[in-house]
Amino acid sequence: MATRIRLRRVGRKKQPEYRIVVAESTAARDGRFVDTLGHYKPREQPAVIQVDAERARAWLAKGALPTETVRSLLKQAGVFGTPGAAAPAAPAATE
Repeated sequence: MATRIRLRRVGRKKQPEYRIVVAESTAARDGRFVDTLGHYKPREQPAVIQVDAERARAWLAKGALPTETVRSLLKQAGVFGTPGAAAPAAPAATE
C-alpha cells in the first residue's frame, strides 16, 4: 500500500487543530495512522507549525507522498531546505 503524509483533524467544533501524520492512502481522514510527525494550529496568530524534520525526511525517503497542503506546511517548516526558501526544483525531463 502507498503511504501519504496528510493532516488529521483534532480539536473541538469550529476550533480545528491538525496533526501531521503518515497513513495508508486508503485509511479514513481521522482513522488509522502509522506515525505522527507534528502538528499545525491555524487559528493561532501567527499559525503554529511544528514538525519533526528528521522523521519527515525519513518518510519522504521511504516514498511517502505528502498532500498539497502538507507539502506547503513542510516547506514553511524547513523540511525542504531552509525555512522560507523554495523547494529544490525537480530535474527537467530530457527527450
